[in-house]
Amino acid sequence: MYPRILVPVDGSDASVRALREAAALGRALGSALVLLHVVDTYQLLLAKATQAGFDEARGALLARGQALLQACGQQAGQSGVACDTVLREVMSSRVSAAIVDEATRQDCSLIVMGTHGRNGRTRLLLGSDAERVVHAALVPVLLVQQDRADGPAAG
Repeated sequence: MYPRILVPVDGSDASVRALREAAALGRALGSALVLLHVVDTYQLLLAKATQAGFDEARGALLARGQALLQACGQQAGQSGVACDTVLREVMSSRVSAAIVDEATRQDCSLIVMGTHGRNGRTRLLLGSDAERVVHAALVPVLLVQQDRADGPAAG
């Protein structure tokens, strides 16, 4: 039904829970996972006054992303699910666009992603990558909300 499942991971409680759900689905359906971490360097570009400062911060973010993907890949492997990992860097587009694009590139038939459960004013102020993915994706999207025990949803 879903041979390849894209799972965006960012280290948040919500994405950890989404990875658990995706691994369970993958086990049950015989699906492979594609774990995606997107590094958004646009904000760094605005914040860092020098090229050296930007390069150092960018390198740290990419290294953190690679380490996160490795840890998530090990977790998926321990769950008995095959997975690939993808590290993407965006500077001029939204993270949500990179997620939708990667689902197409990787021939994924489902996206499973965490959401922090924000609503109302908080969502309007911060925007929601999950909401943008739902509206733009060409495949079904399963949103996994952060456990209330993991922390309160802002609202």
